[in-house]
Amino acid sequence: MKFKGKVWKFRDDVNTDEIIPARFLNTQDARELGEHCMEDIDADFPKKVSRGDIIVAGKNFGCGSSREHAQLAIKGAGVSCVIAESFARIFYRNSINMGLPILEVKDLSGIKEGDYLEIDLDKGSVLNLSENRLYKALPLPKFIQEVIRSGGLLKWIKEKKGVKKNAK
Repeated sequence: MKFKGKVWKFRDDVNTDEIIPARFLNTQDARELGEHCMEDIDADFPKKVSRGDIIVAGKNFGCGSSREHAQLAIKGAGVSCVIAESFARIFYRNSINMGLPILEVKDLSGIKEGDYLEIDLDKGSVLNLSENRLYKALPLPKFIQEVIRSGGLLKWIKEKKGVKKNAK
């Protein structure tokens, strides 16, 4: 899986209440949630972000509550991938379950807001096209990439059931 997009950079310890404030949790519609994504950090983010853009953050991205609305909001805002130095454990797992591409890169200090990145999840590489600098990460296991490519765990399971039914 490959992605190209503009960087929106965020700090360490962005919590799920900042990704999608609790006052908007009355829906599960990703598009509606995306209209409020990150607005308590940057009120204009939902208006500025474009389909395919990339969130880059520091350490412990997605800390706080375990709600899956955060991943839905990010996807609904049009973000193609989230890269961070580290993720909160439950956010990381929920991202896989919800089909949100994520990648951990230990040092992202050379990436600035507005840079353009090319991400290859298969190789675990992040190329900063603006600075011509390559960042490496451990690629996600093929199984996890398959789940994300399917759009999340439930969709992946449905696809696999379809394969088994057709194989009989």
